[in-house]
Amino acid sequence: DHGCEKRTIKIIAMETAFVKSTTNEGLCTISFFHPQSNSLPAAILQRLAQAITEAGKDKNCKLILLCSSGEKAFCAGASFDELTQIKTETEGLHFFSGFAHVINAMRTCGKIIIGRIHGKCVGGGVGLAAAVDYALATEDAAVKLSELAVGIGPFVVGPAVERKIGLSAFSQLALDATAWRSAEWAHQKGLFAELYEDAQGLDEGINRIVSRLLASSEAALQELKTIFWKDTAYWETLLLERAAISGRLILSEESRKAIAAFKSK
Repeated sequence: DHGCEKRTIKIIAMETAFVKSTTNEGLCTISFFHPQSNSLPAAILQRLAQAITEAGKDKNCKLILLCSSGEKAFCAGASFDELTQIKTETEGLHFFSGFAHVINAMRTCGKIIIGRIHGKCVGGGVGLAAAVDYALATEDAAVKLSELAVGIGPFVVGPAVERKIGLSAFSQLALDATAWRSAEWAHQKGLFAELYEDAQGLDEGINRIVSRLLASSEAALQELKTIFWKDTAYWETLLLERAAISGRLILSEESRKAIAAFKSK
């Protein structure tokens, strides 16, 4: 069983945020959890980037499975608690660079990454789903890029999302920032490769694709990874430049009020 759920139940009960990496028979499963709908504070982002980078260097790892724990949201995106604490552009750059480092780690690790998307994706969560090489999702995995609604924009995750679903679909998500798009919409646009009715079907689909890829040529998989991410080397600097934009905009009075309104709901 290549799913995430059974392995993390005991940890979830403690409601402690974590990133966990486990390698078994060539598959490195990287799972993350945060009690606030699997949101992404700086510490989680740093550990995710580190875990992905280490998996890329691990000779025992042939394939990576990225997933989150719990049964509700796959990932709620940036931590609002940390967004409210940003006081300078430098602090803003540092926080949003966390997303840049994760996406760049996924891009450059050299291993194919399978994504298990079991629930809703918001903001940076959509970025994670877009940056995996093959995403499988459940029918309740609706997506939303909510950044504009809090005075910023999906600048850091934008290149990954646009690369996967095209400029038109990305612009729809970016501009209509309060509306959910269904998992079926995401499937049609190419964000999700496969769609399943429930978590059981999702894990059966993951077992199928993981087993098939683990039986495939490792050298061929590495070559495919290189081809999939062709012409993205400039993201190393681009995503940090985008992080600086978000880091500047998050300091605006408009953004402060919007985040406060969201938190008070």
